[in-house]
Amino acid sequence: MSTPFNEWPERRYQLAIDFGERIFLLLLFASFVVRIVISLDLHPYNVLVLISEGLIAFFIVIRRPAQVMTMRPRDWLIALGGTAFAMCVQPGGQPLLPPMVGTSLMFIGLLFAIWAKLILRRSFGLAAANRGAVVAGPYRLVRHPMYAGYVIVYAGFVLNNPLLWNFAVYAVVMVLLVMRILAEERILMGDPAYDAYSRQVRFRLLPALF
Repeated sequence: MSTPFNEWPERRYQLAIDFGERIFLLLLFASFVVRIVISLDLHPYNVLVLISEGLIAFFIVIRRPAQVMTMRPRDWLIALGGTAFAMCVQPGGQPLLPPMVGTSLMFIGLLFAIWAKLILRRSFGLAAANRGAVVAGPYRLVRHPMYAGYVIVYAGFVLNNPLLWNFAVYAVVMVLLVMRILAEERILMGDPAYDAYSRQVRFRLLPALF
């Protein structure tokens, strides 16, 4: 179920959820920073995943209010769980390939995610919501290019930090990411502009795959 926030009590509820989501993410990111920073002396390329997750926190703080937001607890658990798990990875291990390979993937994924975020600007959020259809830039390639950038960053990070823990974390994150995309599209398809856009751009995350 999605709810438009037009009446004052509902608006206050939205503001409370919005505030709580921001505080949760900022505290989570602070913990992530502590874990990653201590690895930078030996693994300086890990700064790229730090930047990638930091941008999420930044755009959450400056985002605009939603026109329609999901009220399903399941959707919130998926969104918050996916974000939280992604910040549970640990630095360490011997790179599976020359570090430049993983670093290049992280850099490419980061640039792609930044491009998507710059186009999205203040329309970014965690849980499924409609803050207006965005159809420019990388959104002409796939419907969720920011998530596609994350996937590339994840691949690079795990190549350079191939701990079994990291493989398990990202496996869970990928499942939650797909569920998150489907939840978002359930909300967005109610917007005629997005429905028309989805007919033009067929793939959600990876061309020819999903």
